[in-house]
Amino acid sequence: MKIEIDTNAGFCFGVVRAIKQAEESLQNNEALVCLGDIVHNEEEIARLQKKGLKTISLEELHQKNHKKVLIRAHGEPPERYFFARENQIELIDATCPIVLQLQQKIKTAWKEMEKENGQIVLFGKKNHAEIIGLNGQMDNRAIIVETFSDIEQIDFSKPVRLFSQTTKSVEDFKRLSEIIRKRSFECHNHDLIVYNTTCTSVSRRSKNLKDFAKKYDAIIFVSGRKSSNGRYLFEICKENNPNSFFISSIDELQKTWFINTQSVGITGATSTPQWLMQDIATTIRRIAKKTGRFL
Repeated sequence: MKIEIDTNAGFCFGVVRAIKQAEESLQNNEALVCLGDIVHNEEEIARLQKKGLKTISLEELHQKNHKKVLIRAHGEPPERYFFARENQIELIDATCPIVLQLQQKIKTAWKEMEKENGQIVLFGKKNHAEIIGLNGQMDNRAIIVETFSDIEQIDFSKPVRLFSQTTKSVEDFKRLSEIIRKRSFECHNHDLIVYNTTCTSVSRRSKNLKDFAKKYDAIIFVSGRKSSNGRYLFEICKENNPNSFFISSIDELQKTWFINTQSVGITGATSTPQWLMQDIATTIRRIAKKTGRFL
């Protein structure tokens, strides 16, 4: 059996940077907590917990029991920074630079829209950490479009500035922008600007994934259950290879998946650690050897 790991899979730049900052702080044996899961992958969180990283909720932050707090790659709204300053809490800001740039763009656009009685529309998951941080740049007054039916919240006769959560599907964002453009035109409104703020590393990965999924008899897709990016990329795998299986840990592997299988591709989300995919590859090799089917 041929077993290969997707060289394009694994942590994106923002996640790598956040985990590096966490590990550097933990090396000094300092107490460190992260506001929310540092990454949407249970196995990586468990690894970092063994090193001393603790995850806290917003409610726990407000209890003021922590002196040093890590801000994860998703970013946070301004009020979290104000709270930290007022309560002498040191922040390690690991917000992804791409997300930081997007926050600034939205803040600038909102100032313009306030003057023109316009609207900021954010395409993303309403309760996603990144969207909460982005909406906070404009006092939580964005119109958040999670499903296409949500566009009915938009007043198409008024100016619109459209942005996307960085990890959303490029295809879905393009389709959404076309619908909003058409509806605005019907209302004789030409003051619409669409900012393509999907992350290029995610968009490139979706394109490469289509080709990768077609190369193998079976695909093992590794991702945390909470990862929006993981669900999106897995659907791409499934569309291009029906024998695609979603797992979060080695324990979820099933031997029956490899019956009459000569090749297996292993891939994952932007929040999937390389070490986990390597461990899964090793386990599949053991299964293949036991059945005498390792090539």
